[in-house]
Amino acid sequence: MDLKLHETPEHYSGLPQHHKATHDEKLIITASSLGTVFEWYDFYLYGLLTAIIAAKFLTGLNETTSYIMALLVFASGFIVRPFGALVFGRIGDMVGRRYTFIVTLLVMGLSTFLVGCLPTYETAGVAAPIMLVVLRMFQGLALGGEYGGAATYVAEHAPEGKRGLYTSWIQITATAGLAMALLIVILVRSPVTGVGEDAFKDWGWRVPYLLSGLFLAVGLWLRLKLHESPVFQKMKDEGTSSKRPLSEAFGEWKNVRIVLIAFFGAIAGQAVVWYTGQLYAMFFLEKMLKVDGITANTLIAIALLMGAPFFLFFGWLSDKVGRKRIILAGCALAALTLFPVFHGLTNAANPALAKALAQAPVTVTANPAECSSQFDPVGKNPFDTTSCDIVKNVLAKAAVNYTNVDAPAGTIASVTVGGATLVAPDPAQLGKDERKKAIAAFSAQVLGAPAVAAAPAKDGKPAVDAKPAVVGELAKVGYPAKADPDQINKPLVVAILFYLVLLVTMVYGPIAAMLVELFPSRIRYTSMSLPYHIGNGWLGGLLPAIGFAMVAAKGDIYYGFWYPVVVAAATVVIGLVFLPETFKRNIDD
Repeated sequence: MDLKLHETPEHYSGLPQHHKATHDEKLIITASSLGTVFEWYDFYLYGLLTAIIAAKFLTGLNETTSYIMALLVFASGFIVRPFGALVFGRIGDMVGRRYTFIVTLLVMGLSTFLVGCLPTYETAGVAAPIMLVVLRMFQGLALGGEYGGAATYVAEHAPEGKRGLYTSWIQITATAGLAMALLIVILVRSPVTGVGEDAFKDWGWRVPYLLSGLFLAVGLWLRLKLHESPVFQKMKDEGTSSKRPLSEAFGEWKNVRIVLIAFFGAIAGQAVVWYTGQLYAMFFLEKMLKVDGITANTLIAIALLMGAPFFLFFGWLSDKVGRKRIILAGCALAALTLFPVFHGLTNAANPALAKALAQAPVTVTANPAECSSQFDPVGKNPFDTTSCDIVKNVLAKAAVNYTNVDAPAGTIASVTVGGATLVAPDPAQLGKDERKKAIAAFSAQVLGAPAVAAAPAKDGKPAVDAKPAVVGELAKVGYPAKADPDQINKPLVVAILFYLVLLVTMVYGPIAAMLVELFPSRIRYTSMSLPYHIGNGWLGGLLPAIGFAMVAAKGDIYYGFWYPVVVAAATVVIGLVFLPETFKRNIDD
């Protein structure tokens, strides 16, 4: 079959002739993959810029809530992905893969470009975060239709015995898009461009979003060159394509059963391992270990570039030994090693913090009935009505690890740092203004405070007396305000991050081929898209927000890892029992 890029195959003899890939088919698969890279670039820009987004669009909230809310805005794109899977999956199974590609890319590209044009909270008030959420949701809808189509399209072009290798090019696109976003963000915010960190936080963060307009143009040019999948074209020519893919996929037990097995026996574990190894690791470096943004982004980018070829390796290997054992092995390794790996990351990235955690543990003594979760979804809780909330809110701002000691009712909460015990203000005994001053003084005792220069009365504002800098108890016992760049063991950090990426490649490299092989061709797009995007959109996409909320509630910077560990372990058990091997199946039926 000798096809030009713009032509639609017209002649078939029996099954689609994709058992031997032609030069043109390889070009088509490459074009499809590159278009997907651009979509992932668009989607992950937000994840890289979460801290800046929080400052620009969620001002007025307390620091902990602002950051978690920013993560939830990030997750909103993931939440709607299953709905995009339903909409575009149905279109893909009824109208065709090529048409769906073009629509999803257009929606994604325009939504991303417009984020770079949004006003901030300072200029537009509450309308700014609302518009941001709307655009994130359009991004999620588009991505919900993208993955299933890309995986299906490539698999249906792939030669027999090479579906794992060919679809692994689609799997690598997520990491490639993230790496491209990282490199562009690093370049723009670096002094080399003349922008620098301060200007980047002010206005430079818009540049990567605006560049997406160029990528949209390139992606559309590539997509318009694609022809229809031979499997779908054959079904269309014969009149055997599904007229009701949703009811077939999810209304018949034989298909629903496969959906459930795919979700609980493979996708769930793959999702949490993917988002832990790439996105949560990045948030952990910046938020918990206090590594500066440029350094954290650079180290992650290096690890991603080192690990990317292993998507292809494990895709190729799955063609030889099977998909199931590789995916479940990756989940098992994650469940067994995530805790020690992230402890090792702390030692490598911020040795001063690791030393302080070991030698000067922080303890909070309080009545547990007075302690809230430190997460306020509407941003109205100042966490100043109980002494326990005051203590935990102060420690959450510093991302400090602490243990909880229960105290009887009526006890005023206190924090012990090293050998010093500091008692929190009792809000019941203070008026509003007195409470605010007392909390500020307590925070300075724990965290420290910068020096304040004297300022005369001006524009109706009272004069400000000069105040010396306050060294907090945390600093006295060695807790660093920031990770010291000279103390970061960069080779070891890269090695640890590379290991996490390697786990990602194990679970993610073969899964596209497995999902394609699990479902019949007439409902393949719809059937595989929904469970994939529930897993990756909800279980995976919500992981950073849930993880950090768990940390804020418990006071343990490692507590959030229980989430991916439990899900990955459950996936191993269910997958071993119920998940079939698929790598030798015929996908033409």
